[in-house]
Parts: sequence; structure tokens; C-alpha cells
Amino acid sequence: MDNKKQQTADLIMVDTVDVYNKTFGLTTQHPLVSVVDMDKATWSLARARFHYGVYAVFLKHGVGCALHYGRQKYDYQAGTVVCFAPGQVVDVDFSEDGATPDALGVLFHPDLIYGTPLAESIRQYTYFSYNEREALHLSEAEQSIIKGVLAQISTDLQHPIDKHSKPLIVDAIRMLLDYCMRYYDRQFITRERVNSDILTRFERHLNDYFSNGHPERNGLPSVAYFADKAFLSPSYFGDLIKRETGQTAQHYIQSKVIGLSKQYILDSRLALSEIAYRLGFQYPQHFTRLFKQQVGMTPSEYRVAARTA
Repeated sequence: MDNKKQQTADLIMVDTVDVYNKTFGLTTQHPLVSVVDMDKATWSLARARFHYGVYAVFLKHGVGCALHYGRQKYDYQAGTVVCFAPGQVVDVDFSEDGATPDALGVLFHPDLIYGTPLAESIRQYTYFSYNEREALHLSEAEQSIIKGVLAQISTDLQHPIDKHSKPLIVDAIRMLLDYCMRYYDRQFITRERVNSDILTRFERHLNDYFSNGHPERNGLPSVAYFADKAFLSPSYFGDLIKRETGQTAQHYIQSKVIGLSKQYILDSRLALSEIAYRLGFQYPQHFTRLFKQQVGMTPSEYRVAARTA
């Protein structure tokens, strides 16, 4: 039985790293960044909802809690990494005995990276927008590397703040994020069969969308629509499609639209405006613009060229 003092909480606005630390009785050494070791927490929670205003990366290496994000529940088991970005809301169910999870992590405020190269590239770490069920699963060797980087950040935080503190800490955080990116790339490869099945279903849902008259009722399909069909976040779905096909999910959809439009254009009975609406375009000129961008000529020019070929 854990002897930590238990408290209750509804919605916790984690606008600063200090708010998070105080929730669990942890010490804040730097106002903008903190390495958290939940084994050192002096407070525990039965359950809580966290609204993040900071970035967070957590490595779970024991038992202790389950996460809920959006419609999905993810069992936060040993050897997994989950990442949160400002604006995300996460529900956490801790263990029944009130023990805090056996986890390590780093939280950093956006102000920490302001004006650094990491601020310009933070969007490339798309896994911040993944759902918990799309968490990163690590081998023991990979866990050791992540723990090593967290230990480096912790050591830097214990050093008196000087002109070198910020760049060293930010560089270490970037290293951590790069390692997570590398391991996600590995995970996409090791799940090749699952990913192939998702791609097959994507193609089927895409065909169904256009054959069942959805475009005329709902407009052009979005990446989010097909991600929802696959029970994945748009970011994870988009990254998966990019790795499987070499093109973005949006471009994949556009390619399907262009392929269908060529078939319709060759049907002389259909006016170009009718084709545009049938494909889901709100305005014919938007269809013309995309077609010329992708094909190199307007739909009407393509129709004339096809007839004279």
C-alpha cells in the first residue's frame, strides 16, 4: 500500500510545470522545465483530468494507471512513451490503491524554446498529436537511452542557472524528441502488416465515399474523416499513409479525385460544373484550379485534348 497522501481533483489546468509538480508534491527547480520522477511524489490521485498548457513526454516503466484521450482508452503499460502538447486534455485513472504510476518524464513550457531552433521545428514531431492508443513502445535498450537523456536534463537543472543552461537543456530536449521520432519510425516498420491493412481499408473507404454519393452531400473528404474510420488520430494516420505510400494522405485523396475527374471529363454528357459538384467541390473554379495544378491543363483543355488524341 502506498503511503502517499491522497487527494481528489477534477480538472487540473497545467499552465506551468510548477502546477503539475505541486499536484504530486514534487519540487520545481526551474520555472519552465522539470524532470518528474513519480516515484518521488508525496501526493497521489485516484483520477484526474489534465488540461496541458505545456509540452510533456512520459516514459512508463511499471504499473499504475490508464489513460483516456478522446474516444479511446489506452492501458499505459511498462515500456511506453506518451507525449502531450499544449491544448490537449487527458483523463487519468490511477491504481486503485492510490499509488502514483512508476513513470519518468519531462515537462517544458513553450516559453523555454521560444527563439530557439526547436521552436521552429517543434511541429515536425507530429506524435504530440497522436492518441494514447498510438503510444510508442520501447525495448529495454531504447528505454535506457530515454532514461539517460532525462538524467542529463535533470543534471543540468541541478546546476546553477547560467548562460549555458537554456541551450544545453533545450538541446537535450531536442535529442529526446529526435530519439522518439527514430523509435516511432522503427515502430511503423515493425507494424508493416497492420499498416498495410489500414492502407487497404483507406482505399476501400475512399472508393465507398465517392461511389455512395457522399461528396454531393458532404463535400470533399478530409484526412480526419478517414482517420476516424480507422480509429486513429489524423496525425498518426497521416504519418502512416506517408510512410506506406510516399505521399501525404491529402495528396492520396487528391489523386483519387483527379483520377475520377478524368473519367467524368471523358463523358461528354457531363458539364464541368456538374463534375465539380459530383466530386464534392463547392465551387467549380476550385475544381479547375486543383485539376490544372495536378494535370497541367484545365478540365476543358483536357477534354479537348482527349477528343483530338
